[in-house]
Amino acid sequence: MSARDEILGRVRRGLGKGDAAGRRAKAEALLAAPVRGPQPAIGGELVARFVARAESLTSTVSRVAAASEVPASVAAWLAAQGLDSYCVATADVGDLPWSAAGIAAAVRSAQDADMVGITGCYCAIAETGTLILLSGPETPASVSLLPETHVAVVPAERVVATMEDAFALLRSERPGFLPRAVNLVSGPSRTGDIEQTIVLGAHGPCRVHIVIVGDAPAGAR
Repeated sequence: MSARDEILGRVRRGLGKGDAAGRRAKAEALLAAPVRGPQPAIGGELVARFVARAESLTSTVSRVAAASEVPASVAAWLAAQGLDSYCVATADVGDLPWSAAGIAAAVRSAQDADMVGITGCYCAIAETGTLILLSGPETPASVSLLPETHVAVVPAERVVATMEDAFALLRSERPGFLPRAVNLVSGPSRTGDIEQTIVLGAHGPCRVHIVIVGDAPAGAR
């Protein structure tokens, strides 16, 4: 045994970490049955709470009744902002009737020159106004992070109360699997590093626009 092995062995014994199999079993048991800590009571209708929180974070929000209405809503918002109608989109929203609304949507990863990125959304958190985006071959993270403007399409039934609810949903729908990245988006990118002055778009999009599709499910509070 080398001096290094002897020293590390003493440390392990002193910390009670010799039983690697037992520690692994305890960790897996905790992951299989996570215990939630204290959480605030989220009152009212979840979508309304989400909209209020998102707008407080400088996101803008519009609502449509059906997914087929999303392109026209996005086109109207882009025109009102004086933004280009050429966009890059993730595959989960790529089959919407964009061209009929006058939007040229390319389904691919974002590049430096892309100014508007349109994505779907895994779920959204009413408590904080946060979007949960999962990375993957059909949903590259670059589409939400690289362009100056990020447009997110959020089904109303995918708005949950808390972050704990969001990760419980993820565990139940994808047992034993997490994507490479889970991105939490709470409004436009911002920083206050320089003279404590808030600057939008410092490390990502300077605009976030959210389109909520459909009505909140009955009893969603």
